[in-house]
Amino acid sequence: MIAILTFLVAHWVLSIFCQTFFLHRYGAHKQFTMSHRWDRFFYLLTFLSQGSSFLVPRAYAYLHREHHAFSDTERDPHSPLFHKTPFSMMWQTKARYVDFAKRRLEPEPRFRNDTPEWPTLDFIADRWSVRLAFGAFYILFYVAFAPNWHWFLLLPIHFLMGPIHGAIVNWAGHKYGYRNFDTHDASRNTLPFDFVTMGELFQNNHHKNGMSPDFAARWFEIDPTYTVIRILDALGIIEVPDRPIAGADAEPVY
Repeated sequence: MIAILTFLVAHWVLSIFCQTFFLHRYGAHKQFTMSHRWDRFFYLLTFLSQGSSFLVPRAYAYLHREHHAFSDTERDPHSPLFHKTPFSMMWQTKARYVDFAKRRLEPEPRFRNDTPEWPTLDFIADRWSVRLAFGAFYILFYVAFAPNWHWFLLLPIHFLMGPIHGAIVNWAGHKYGYRNFDTHDASRNTLPFDFVTMGELFQNNHHKNGMSPDFAARWFEIDPTYTVIRILDALGIIEVPDRPIAGADAEPVY
């Protein structure tokens, strides 16, 4: 039992960290910079941690930049204001993401600048055979360590880790919680200490100050990923530049 719970928590935390740190704050917003070698390290770490639900960073960046530009309008790729359930919202999100990932669709020119790309790894990671191989690994781990069959009900969380994170953030972050700022969308802060998605649920703060790597804004709010960012910056692994923070409703700099 301990092995299963440890594996589940470790997979959850590492996957959401890579999503918010590498795909979101670095890939989509360029809130900090890193060397080519560290870029490749975190790219690979994102692939290994997301596994069967790996998101191509380029496609993620395009999708997220559209979300900021058209937040909670009909052009937003994932706004709960236009869906009755998180499932229909994420189904629409998936369709647009796949179009970007497979290059069936190109975004507006303003959304294309400076996204992380590793075509060889993207080609490998986005194959169904690789996704199924990760799924088989998760199953074998449970076969080895689950004390009874009830624990196997947790396997879908591993299989769909990325979409689950996306559904929580995009649904709850624009429906439930409190607002620090009067933005032109429905963004909210769901948790004052975001231990679930490592800072992603400070959506209202983030939509107010889109280029700030710290998603917390008030004294009682805690963004765990920003703590890691400060440590990595101090170690010289990344560099957080001094720059003006975008104002209310300002379009993030890409």
